[in-house]
Amino acid sequence: MTKIGLAYINGAVPGFEDFGCLPTDIVKENGLVNGNKASDELDALIIPGGTLIESNDINMGLNTEIKKMARDGKPIIGICAGFQLLSNQIDIGRKSPVPIVKPGLGLIDVNFSPLITSDRVKAKVFKNSFLVKNQDEDVNGFHTHTYGKVEGDAKPLFYSKVQRMNYGDTNEKGDYNIFSGACNDDGNVIGTMIHGILDENPIIVENLLEQIDARDTDEIYNRNMEVKRYLNSEVGINTGIKVPQIQPNKKPKYLMIGSNGSDSGKTFILTGLAGALRKRGYKVALLKVGPDVRDIIPGLYLTKGKMEDFASVKIGHLGWADIESTIAKLNSSDYDIVLIEGVMSVFTGLLNEKVPFSAAEIAMSSNIPMILASGVNKGGIESAAIDLVSHANMLEKFGVDVEAILLNKVYNDDIFDQVVPYIKNNTSVENVLKLPKLKSADMRGFIPEVEIRYELFTSHAMDLIESNLDIDLIVSMAREVEFGKIYSFDEIKRKVI
Repeated sequence: MTKIGLAYINGAVPGFEDFGCLPTDIVKENGLVNGNKASDELDALIIPGGTLIESNDINMGLNTEIKKMARDGKPIIGICAGFQLLSNQIDIGRKSPVPIVKPGLGLIDVNFSPLITSDRVKAKVFKNSFLVKNQDEDVNGFHTHTYGKVEGDAKPLFYSKVQRMNYGDTNEKGDYNIFSGACNDDGNVIGTMIHGILDENPIIVENLLEQIDARDTDEIYNRNMEVKRYLNSEVGINTGIKVPQIQPNKKPKYLMIGSNGSDSGKTFILTGLAGALRKRGYKVALLKVGPDVRDIIPGLYLTKGKMEDFASVKIGHLGWADIESTIAKLNSSDYDIVLIEGVMSVFTGLLNEKVPFSAAEIAMSSNIPMILASGVNKGGIESAAIDLVSHANMLEKFGVDVEAILLNKVYNDDIFDQVVPYIKNNTSVENVLKLPKLKSADMRGFIPEVEIRYELFTSHAMDLIESNLDIDLIVSMAREVEFGKIYSFDEIKRKVI
């Protein structure tokens, strides 16, 4: 019987994609499958993305088995962080004055360093492995990476055409190509930065199955269903938190997490809510307004949710799918709740003639209710309260329902209690919520833009959300929506005035 392993370890996102519906067996840190060594049991291994380098020890048992499988000529496919694990070394020191270098397994002769990309991509193919035999056209997939610069002497497999890097457009034509896949000299150890490589390119799946002489494809797909049930039975990785079965909603309900600016904690709040809702049995879809879908990955780590092809909501030319088609797909899906993370301030981009170009316009388009959040760590609680009142009243003018105002990183409960009446007396918002300042927020591995470890970030987020917010109240704020309209630039200007 053919067995294709899927690494299930801290920091991995094994539900992020379907991997061609091929994995038949789960492999954990100890490198065992059904009590036996993975190198003896498996015909091939898939290593998913995530924060494997930040979250795991290079000496774990699974890595010994990976090396043994590589020596035996068995196919190993590492995607994103899985590719990094197979490389020589990875510099994870983004925003650090000096490189922070972590070792890889040294199976593919490349090194990694910081480079942010988050595009849907097409990639040129180089015929250096069995995996791309007969793949004469460009392959499809997507990037969502922080450490995506690949350099080295390994045989190339893919070069991805990207439109944006490090938050900026590459050029007017959007035809900048970056090294995005390589293999070892024998072609059996493969790494790529392209997510969805097995989901969106059938020839590659056929090549893998042929390479391992898999003739029992029906059995593979049946066992894959069992793997998916296992993935979906637990919140996060190795937490022991089981997901209960609940009666699903007929249509999903929506809720946006907006803010008055960057560093408000939107990603932290969305992550904690996603985990708390999944823990209660809800199937949660996560969306990001704008192109940087990296922000929703910690939430997907907890929910085991898929990075959908509509997860990045278009504003102007940035993003993957427009809000109209996204809502149409979601309203015919089996999701229960849709959480949408805004971008910067809800009004950032509002007066750009490209429409929509802000989170507020996305909310306006479909009457999506909102939790409006602000971090209080920079200007203080009082300043945040005044700013939130202004934002909430302008959103109301636009017809957006602010279901709650949330002050994040609150350092003094007495001051918070004093500003609550001010907020309620000067807005129509009934719910004023708070999250306390997290004492461990300065720990390495906790800050997305510096270095993030998913298992650390997500556990803190879910614990803080569940300890301080009424989850049933949050659920009651979400509601079913239908797409209405995109407001023109002139209509928006009139509302502002």
